[in-house]
Amino acid sequence: MSFSFAPYLSSDIIVQTHAAAATVALVLGPVVIHRRRRDRTHKVAGYVWVLAMAFAALSSFGITDFAMIGPFSPIHALSVLVLWSLWVGMRHAFRGEIAEHRDALRSLYYRGLLIAAAFNFLPGRVVNRMFFNDHRELGYVVLALGLGLVLADVLRGRIARKNRAALAA
Repeated sequence: MSFSFAPYLSSDIIVQTHAAAATVALVLGPVVIHRRRRDRTHKVAGYVWVLAMAFAALSSFGITDFAMIGPFSPIHALSVLVLWSLWVGMRHAFRGEIAEHRDALRSLYYRGLLIAAAFNFLPGRVVNRMFFNDHRELGYVVLALGLGLVLADVLRGRIARKNRAALAA
């Protein structure tokens, strides 16, 4: 098993720019989410993250390799959801609704970006070929782990809400 940038470099420019924006968002997400203080660094990194997410979502409409309905595939529905979630999350921030802002954008990162990233490991995708060219079926393992992490996050959120409700009662 060996890593190679060749599948990425030989892909269409729209795929390359989409992947670059998604990678920026993937790397910056934890920086923005886990900063203790909401200072200038948080704001600048947050705006870069939002722009990277918006570019990744918008550029996905130029990728039609897995088209099922005209030029679109189910992943394009996720792109629409990403754009909506960005708008909702930023609207909350501008209104000073910080808890709602945090919840919307954390959810977008953990349940949107990480799910999309995990699906990029499916056999036949560029990311799968970059990491697992000789053993492409290993992409299913990455997908299962990614979806497991998202499920754990969902369950953690439900438990936390239930605990907060119990304390409030």
